[in-house]
Amino acid sequence: MPVTSADLVSRILYRDAMMLVIDKPSGLAVHASGRDDDHLGKYLDLLAFGLPQPPELAHRLDRETSGCLVLGRHRQALKRLGGLFATRRVEKVYWAVVVGDPPAECGCIDRPLAKIEANTRHWRMKIDPRGQSAITDWRLLGHSGRLSWLECRPRTGRTHQLRVHLASIGCPIVGDGIYGRGTADLVDGRLHLHARAVALPLYPKRPPVTAVAPVPIHMAESLAACGCGELTEDEKDQ
Repeated sequence: MPVTSADLVSRILYRDAMMLVIDKPSGLAVHASGRDDDHLGKYLDLLAFGLPQPPELAHRLDRETSGCLVLGRHRQALKRLGGLFATRRVEKVYWAVVVGDPPAECGCIDRPLAKIEANTRHWRMKIDPRGQSAITDWRLLGHSGRLSWLECRPRTGRTHQLRVHLASIGCPIVGDGIYGRGTADLVDGRLHLHARAVALPLYPKRPPVTAVAPVPIHMAESLAACGCGELTEDEKDQ
C-alpha cells in the first residue's frame, strides 16, 4: 500500500531521542520480501528528524497486523531496545477479533511452535513439542454472535504466534487465510489482529514508555459489535 510522508508522520504515537513508536497500517510489510517491493523500510528516511541515519526496526509485525511498532533511532538505542525484547521485558498487548467462543473467560496457551517450509516462498508455523517455546496469555473482552473480542499478551515473540495459538483453541482470527480457513470472507476479509499497546522500561529511573494505537478502520465495526466501549466517535462512524 502506498505511504506518504504526511501519513507516516501522522502515525507517530511516541517520539524521543532514543526511539519512535508508530501505528503501522495493516497491509504494509516491515521489510522487503520476494512478493512485494513496497515495505516500511523504503519510507524510514521520513522519520530521521535531523539524525544522520533513519530509525531501524527494534522488532517486527506481520504484514497484515496493524498497530504499535517500535523503532530505534540510533545504534545505542537499538542495542538497548534489543536487550529489552530479548529478555521479555517489553509488555505487548494485542486485540484480536476471532471466530467462535473461547473455552473460558481467560487462559494461557503454552504450546511450542515450529516452522513448516515447503520452499522459500511457502511456509507456515505449526504447534510442535520439539519447536521453540511459545506462551500467550489471553482474556475475553466481549462477544457478538459468531465473533469474540480477545486481549492477548504474548510472553514470547514467535512468528505468527497469536494466529497459531488462537486457532489451536478453536478461535481463529477473522481474516486469517492461513490458520483460519473460512474466516477470510467474514467482515472485509482483512486480518483482525491489532498491536493495541506497548510498554517499554527503557529508562531506569522513569516509568515505562507507553503507547496506544487507535483501532484501525477495518476492525472498528466488529469490535463495536463485540461491545468495545473504547472507540472514539470517529472510529464508530467509520
